[in-house]
Amino acid sequence: MRPVGSIVRTMPTRRNAQGAFPYQGGVDFRIWAPRAERLSVEIEGGPTLPMQRHPDGLFELRAPGLRPGSRYRFAFPDGRRRPDPAARLQEGSVHEASTVFDAAFDWTDAGWRGVPLTELVTYELHTGTFTPEGTLDAVVPRLAALKRLGITAVEPMPLAAFDGERGWGYDGVLLYAVHRAYGGPRALQRLVDACHAQGLAVILDVVYNHLGPSGNYLREFGPYFTRRHSTPWGEAVNFDGPESRMARELVIQNALYWVRDFHVDGLRLDAVHSILDDSPRHILEELNDRVQALAAELGREVHVIAESDLNEPRLVHRKEQGGYGLAAQWSDDLHHALHTLLTGERGGYYVDFGSLDDLAQAYRHAYVYTGQHSAHRKRAHGRSTAGLSGRRFVVAAQNHDQVGNRAMGDRLSASLPPEALRLAAAATILSPFLPLVFMGEEYGETAPFQYFTSFPDEALGRAVSEGRRREFESFAWQGELPDPQEPRTFERSKLDWSLAEREPHASTRAWYQALLTLRKRLATLRNDRLEDVSTERQGDNTLLVHRQGDSGEALLVLRLEASAGLIQLPEGRWIAAVDSWAPAFARGEKANALGTDALEGGIRMGPWHAALLVRP
Repeated sequence: MRPVGSIVRTMPTRRNAQGAFPYQGGVDFRIWAPRAERLSVEIEGGPTLPMQRHPDGLFELRAPGLRPGSRYRFAFPDGRRRPDPAARLQEGSVHEASTVFDAAFDWTDAGWRGVPLTELVTYELHTGTFTPEGTLDAVVPRLAALKRLGITAVEPMPLAAFDGERGWGYDGVLLYAVHRAYGGPRALQRLVDACHAQGLAVILDVVYNHLGPSGNYLREFGPYFTRRHSTPWGEAVNFDGPESRMARELVIQNALYWVRDFHVDGLRLDAVHSILDDSPRHILEELNDRVQALAAELGREVHVIAESDLNEPRLVHRKEQGGYGLAAQWSDDLHHALHTLLTGERGGYYVDFGSLDDLAQAYRHAYVYTGQHSAHRKRAHGRSTAGLSGRRFVVAAQNHDQVGNRAMGDRLSASLPPEALRLAAAATILSPFLPLVFMGEEYGETAPFQYFTSFPDEALGRAVSEGRRREFESFAWQGELPDPQEPRTFERSKLDWSLAEREPHASTRAWYQALLTLRKRLATLRNDRLEDVSTERQGDNTLLVHRQGDSGEALLVLRLEASAGLIQLPEGRWIAAVDSWAPAFARGEKANALGTDALEGGIRMGPWHAALLVRP
């Protein structure tokens, strides 16, 4: 047996993967650190072991005798001690020693193949505020209820380890380590396995455009960042500059890690407009290609979905069309068009929206802006989506950004009556796109979802709080901003699940379930060809969205008005398949219900009324 710390050139794990890798009898360590001439692995309670440096700056060490659970740090010659930037387990803070983790798990999902893209109904949640416990294990008991609601995929907000206990997760610094306050990596494996047992997919929100401001030590190891590009968070990740190969690999191997060792069914890539890459093969294309190759090897469907505010269809165009081939992308335009009509807000980026024509455009083309001048951006914005189907776009009436990035983190329930909430749900769930439901939205949660952090560095905490105040100068929101660093900001953002059992919340939840059931059952709604969508506006406040399919026609009627009015239907007889003012959803108020009889000609719609009509 070799002594602990002996070095071999041939490693049993993938050469481009970094981190600590257990094998039978020991642990292999690997880190790309071309800025270090020498590097050692310091074992907590044990020896400090020198690593072998290769000409390309890759350091390796084979350490027989070590086991999972061993704590270690990388030691620089000048005395610096750093956690592993590719640590799989971080039991302490992101500044402390990392822990060797064995990803082997007793999975029970051998027959699981995933959820087809066309069937995705995503439920976005923040682990820390979704339950009183704030852990991944605490999510598991609520999965059955999400399944009954009609959800098909659970999407936790980012889980990568960040500094402090509380945060949204977009300031992660250890991409491979599940945040300790949420239960760590083993808890994520248990959650994924439990989701699959319920028939639910798991889409993991990952952040590859930047790392957080505290605990990010990658710069000390190598050129993982570049000044060739800038982002809202400073210099960009080095995806295309000199010595960029291993920075690319750090991200790609991370994506493969979640798919291979955690069985996740998709990745939601945060803010890809800040993933800047001028190389011949964009990092998004390469990442997706390699994820899809692994998915094919595993016999599973894995969806790579981008968040972008560029209105850039290249993300989802096929490669032969010059695109990156991603499965889908988030599209904010429908949200913005709907939100302005519901609330009357016009500050900030909402200045570009506000007419019923905007909402109609969003239904027909996914984007409102396909090349027109944007007043907010002060330039032309977007490109045509011609040839793309609705399955390529994820839409929402509410999500973590559109709620949490408001000054007070107030949900629609804070300013709109239940009937308007029902309309908002119908407008997204019955659209030709992939709907996303934000946690608590389905029952009209009244707690805000505010921006919160818990950076231990007081100066950094103050900077975050002050930056938050400056961020809202272009909006007309009033009142004192919640301090992100205050624990109360986090606590008031937790869901109150007791509401779901009381009115009007129980009826709101029943409405969501009815919509999702109808979306699954009605063949016309499953047709997501945008060329089969047409719109008609009646006055300034009513929109008719006509859907055609091989098995019939459907008409979504949206009255975006706080008063009742007469609506003219297209010629023929229609039946109300679902009606937001039906007694089951409107707390017994029957005055505006359409009833079950055939409808034709003019019908009277109530305030904030939504109904789906079908041909009998």
